[in-house]
Amino acid sequence: MIGRKGLSQVRNGITEYTGDGSVDINGKPVLKNNTGNWKACPFILGTECCERLAYYGISTNLVTYLTNKLHEGNANAARNVTTWQGTCYLTPLIGAFLADAYWGRYWTIAVFSTIYFIGMGTLTLSATVPSLRPPPCVDSICPSASFSQYAIFIVGLYMIALGTGGIKPCVSSFGADQFDDTDSKERVRKGSFFNWFYFSINIGALISSSFLVWVQDNLGWGLGFGIPTVFMALAIGSFLSGTPLYRFQKPGGSPLTRMCQVLSASFSKWNVEVPHDSSLLYEVPDGVSAIAGSRKLEHSDELKCLDKAAVISDNEVKTGDFSNPWRLCTVTQVEELKILIRMFPIWATGIVFSAVYAQISTMFVEQGMTMDTKIGSFTIPPASLSTFDVVSVIVWVPLYDSILVPIARKFTGKERGFSALQRMGIGLFISIFAMATAAIVEIRRLQIARDLDLVHQDVSVPMTILWQIPQYFLVGAAEIFTFIGQLEFFYDQSPDAMRSLCSALSLLTTALGNYLSSLILTIVTILTTKGGKPGWIPDNLNEGRLDNYFWLLAGLSFLNMLVYVLCAAKYKSKKAS
Repeated sequence: MIGRKGLSQVRNGITEYTGDGSVDINGKPVLKNNTGNWKACPFILGTECCERLAYYGISTNLVTYLTNKLHEGNANAARNVTTWQGTCYLTPLIGAFLADAYWGRYWTIAVFSTIYFIGMGTLTLSATVPSLRPPPCVDSICPSASFSQYAIFIVGLYMIALGTGGIKPCVSSFGADQFDDTDSKERVRKGSFFNWFYFSINIGALISSSFLVWVQDNLGWGLGFGIPTVFMALAIGSFLSGTPLYRFQKPGGSPLTRMCQVLSASFSKWNVEVPHDSSLLYEVPDGVSAIAGSRKLEHSDELKCLDKAAVISDNEVKTGDFSNPWRLCTVTQVEELKILIRMFPIWATGIVFSAVYAQISTMFVEQGMTMDTKIGSFTIPPASLSTFDVVSVIVWVPLYDSILVPIARKFTGKERGFSALQRMGIGLFISIFAMATAAIVEIRRLQIARDLDLVHQDVSVPMTILWQIPQYFLVGAAEIFTFIGQLEFFYDQSPDAMRSLCSALSLLTTALGNYLSSLILTIVTILTTKGGKPGWIPDNLNEGRLDNYFWLLAGLSFLNMLVYVLCAAKYKSKKAS
């Protein structure tokens, strides 16, 4: 039987087992040459591409469906979209907990993909069957959706939110699991995997934001939602077909329980003095961590109050009983909680960036709806402008991987060119210019509206929608640095047995960013509509000041970047044995 000792074993002097303790689907040690690495990744990348095509096939144009088919107002539709998108990034906490504690990443993805598919089917039915949607507007009279119609739509929408919660935190980590941490060559390939993982996301998003948006606007929403449903089925098939090639990591038990044990043990020993020699703290003696699926973590000098949980009391020495984890924890278990606390400030700064990113599917679209969408005889759906964000990502990924990384490596000496912290910081900087660009475009649009006396008319302004391209392109460039940097940071810095949970925490910044965007929209609407004023974001944007909203986000992004720089400068990386 092969042990989890981080030592590669050789069969017939030729084929090595993985050294990171990975197993096959039957729980047996796996051979490097037969499993994992890039040979397993096409199935995972294909799964992610199809799933993201399905997700963005719904989310990209959802605000248009809510306003044009369910007859909601601009502010209410934008608020509902950001709330749903926020929920899609909140539910990964559920999937991550199940993956790390009980099911493992593979089975979590399989089960939640099925829920996702059922939700997609429900949403397609609600848009296809006439009795399940409100009748179209007659002149200026637009009937609201009935309770049952709205309920069916919401059930389908939030089943998708639940389904994506089991996929998002696990797919990137499951893909990274295919590369052996104990093999230096595979570690470098893993860094490249995160870039191409994000690339596959945006290939799916490109198809959605161009072709599917056009289908929804011109051929109908039943077909527009039905096509993503088919691709979700393809995602499930792609994922399952790669099963024989996958490497699996065993779940390590509930991370929440382990954290509570550390807090309980440290509190019960609040009056115990922590020894200056950290080698006196409790740790299992052999080379294997007491936590399944985890390497041992070296002791750090921060947060010494938590070290009390690993202090061996006189009574425990006398009895020789070290088996109660609620009274005595290993150094590795204590360090797990320390790592999460150290990552918290870095994690928190991602929230404002996610609020900026949320504008792509809300205020950018509503801004585009008030501009000239015709190019010759062709009409560009406003939501399809997000294509340029996606194209930006698709262009930047190979440039980053093949050009930027080698150049940066010469100056920094780092395997991946930039550290994950440096990469995220660059993205935060770019996001400031993205919001400033959107504000400048809106200033120009409003000026044209005033010049042509269109302020009090709810009509499009004769300014081509192509002026929005720079703001989408800048958001895409910011994504390449910040979001992929987050994938790297939360996978590399997380405890081995908490990688799904930490990926979920990374995604949680997107959820909170969407909620923050909704909150800002609500506050701005309340404050700017006092005294009967139209406010910054009225239904007729020609009467509003959307530019002020974008300047507000640019200012928040600048303050957020300053906080990030301070936190990143103080951050200390984890050290695993």
